[in-house]
Amino acid sequence: MQSKATTPEVYISELTKERQPVISKLRQMILDNLPDGFQEQMSYGMLGYVVPHSLYPDGYHCDTSLPLPFINLASQKAHIGFYHSGIYADPELLNWFVSEYEKTDIKVKLNMGKSCVRFKKEAHIPYDLIGRLVAKVTPEQWIEIYEANIKNK
Repeated sequence: MQSKATTPEVYISELTKERQPVISKLRQMILDNLPDGFQEQMSYGMLGYVVPHSLYPDGYHCDTSLPLPFINLASQKAHIGFYHSGIYADPELLNWFVSEYEKTDIKVKLNMGKSCVRFKKEAHIPYDLIGRLVAKVTPEQWIEIYEANIKNK
């Protein structure tokens, strides 16, 4: 579900009382671990973390007026979606994440699409692992991965 909110704070305020603390905690985990250079903004009706045009003037290949997306976070109808473009574009990063998830105390099978990790309950969210994943890729590394795997195809 895409929001029309114009800021992360408004987005969170519009969520259900049950989802507000969960999204707020995930947002803070992202902000606490996000390498310098990424920017938080609303993106595609979700919380977005992007490489701004000031660092990557080319922008996103699908719409060059948009900054290069990296991470999105959304409260969907049946789950919380954590979208990480790096695990889509970098098999080594994906393998690391899956392996580390299996080491957590969470005994629920990892629910993933190509870049989306879906959490149906807060108890299923490995906050520390999400923080470690967010910290693993700098904007410069993401640009390199993006150009090698996505933009040039």
